[in-house]
Amino acid sequence: MANRAAILTIFAAFAMVGLVSSSKFDALFQPSWAFDHFTNEGEVVHMRLDNHSGAGFSSKSKYLFGKVTVQIKLVAGDSAGTVTAFYMSSEGPYHNEFDFEFLGNKTGEPYLVQTNVYVNGVGNREQRLNLWFDPTKDFHSYAIFWNQRQVVFLVDETPVRVHSNLEHKGIPFPKDQAMGVYSSIWNADDWATQGGLVKTDWSHAPFVASYTGFEINACACPGEVAAADIRKRCSSSAERRYWWDEPTVSELNLHQSHQLVWVRANHMVYDYCSDTARFPATPAECEHHRH
Repeated sequence: MANRAAILTIFAAFAMVGLVSSSKFDALFQPSWAFDHFTNEGEVVHMRLDNHSGAGFSSKSKYLFGKVTVQIKLVAGDSAGTVTAFYMSSEGPYHNEFDFEFLGNKTGEPYLVQTNVYVNGVGNREQRLNLWFDPTKDFHSYAIFWNQRQVVFLVDETPVRVHSNLEHKGIPFPKDQAMGVYSSIWNADDWATQGGLVKTDWSHAPFVASYTGFEINACACPGEVAAADIRKRCSSSAERRYWWDEPTVSELNLHQSHQLVWVRANHMVYDYCSDTARFPATPAECEHHRH
């Protein structure tokens, strides 16, 4: 219990040099395409998809290490064929990326949440799970926590995936590229629902995803910071100590580890590590990941 309290204290200690934190959309983000498909109602932002366009927004800054969080209420009713995404990504052909993709479904069928991790431009690390609640009924928190030891995907503060740093095994880890924060909604009925068998029913459009509770508690990297200096800027030193470098968040605590085991046992429906048809040879990181 003491260890868990320490974790919560560290996660709450955001008022430190180099951090950005705000619950206001306009302070952190901006629409990036289809501006006319946005509605802003005070603390809540809505993005809609119709048969003309989807929509997307992006952060005004890029970040290296920390935690990004948004609360989302997903498309209600028949959302088959639609994808709502919340993700971080750097730029270029060798980019890094951490994805939440919410795959719509027919009315009454559960949403699937797909996570993925790209390192140096290589992805194909999909995991899928169903949720222990209806994500269309209310807002729920989705977060990505990232430091030099691990990337953690969290749903209502419950870890649903961990990607650990296994560089000592010769496996690359994303730690040198600043990443923007993004969200989008689009039509993906060629693959999103039951492998593309169920198509988008445009008679139910517009499909609306709603957002609130925007928080970025991370190390901002202005565009003028050279790539070689980004990691140095966002790592602890004798002059400064960042919360994401504290030992108490270098790995999951016991309670979080139990939560992850529960999620994997009860809600995971696909794990690329177990897909021998796609990967006859088990991917290297799967051999070494503890979770």
